[in-house]
Amino acid sequence: MSEPLKVVVWSTGTVGRHAIAGIDAHPDLELVGVWVSNPDKDGKDAGELAELGRELGVRATTDKQALLAMKPDAIVHTAMTDDRVFEAIEDLVDFLEAGINVTSSGPVLLQWPEHILPPETMERIAKAGERTGASLHVNGIDPGFANDVLPLVLTSLSQRIDEVRVMEICDYSTYYQPVVMNDLFGFGKPMDEPGFLWAPGILSMAWGSVVRQIAAGLGVVLDEPLTEEVDRRPAEVDTASVSGDVAAGTMGAVRFQVIGKVDGVPRVVLDHITRTAPDQVPEWPTPLQGDGCYRVVVSGEPFMQLDFTHHGEHGDHNVSGMIVTAQRIVNAVPAVVASPGGLVTALDLPLVTGKGLVSTS
Repeated sequence: MSEPLKVVVWSTGTVGRHAIAGIDAHPDLELVGVWVSNPDKDGKDAGELAELGRELGVRATTDKQALLAMKPDAIVHTAMTDDRVFEAIEDLVDFLEAGINVTSSGPVLLQWPEHILPPETMERIAKAGERTGASLHVNGIDPGFANDVLPLVLTSLSQRIDEVRVMEICDYSTYYQPVVMNDLFGFGKPMDEPGFLWAPGILSMAWGSVVRQIAAGLGVVLDEPLTEEVDRRPAEVDTASVSGDVAAGTMGAVRFQVIGKVDGVPRVVLDHITRTAPDQVPEWPTPLQGDGCYRVVVSGEPFMQLDFTHHGEHGDHNVSGMIVTAQRIVNAVPAVVASPGGLVTALDLPLVTGKGLVSTS
């Protein structure tokens, strides 16, 4: 039997702490290092940072070069990238140039960067992979499995496809990510102070990769640019949120779509319905159960709809959303390490499963 792959986790926030737990549970992976940005975490045991109730014998560090010098087989990168996209890309390229494979939860535009990244950045990633053999795979749950592999597998049952619509329908009140909730979405802010996401072109940069990858998987060429639609709604009553309470009259819910058309006809649609309370805007679609789901709707012959729900042992869908995000990139590590160098998309990977994770008790 081959030795486990040596893995470093890069950050220990809402996703990273679950990545530590996932690597610890994976028989083919060995946690050998943890990077942290907060000096207060420097020197702490990874088990403590992941709240596992036991030590793992791996101490976190703020020393980037020390971790790169360890030459791990892979880095599972879970650091916040939404507010530092190009700085994060520099970090990822540094890893590749050091000959280290990477799976990352962001920046999400790298899920399928065609039409988004400058050619010189794409070339740099490709050259780093060619020179060192290291691979980079960016994924998660959304953008990620819920709107790349899952919908494309479902379309294998189609006789005719008129439209593929991938949806996230979710109450974000228990989602702890203040930068995303307040600055990017603008929840809790006056309606005349829209968040960063609603500037023209930003949605296509953030979620256009989803639409373009599905189109590529279906072999269709989309009209450019993609179409964006946004419907922002105020909260009707004061609403509690772990990322900052939302007062009545401030932004409380949004529905946005990124639409890929072929000859002017919508064919691939990313559709997000984000609430800060489950009963907001009841005329919008709601989950069949619970307060959050991913939904795939394939219109055509036959019509198909699939609802994917999840919750952790604690019952909260936003926490389990962080778990599935982490596990998608943790479980992909062996396949990414085995891939040719450079950027690797979900269309490039073999089937990734939970091999080795079946409970024995």
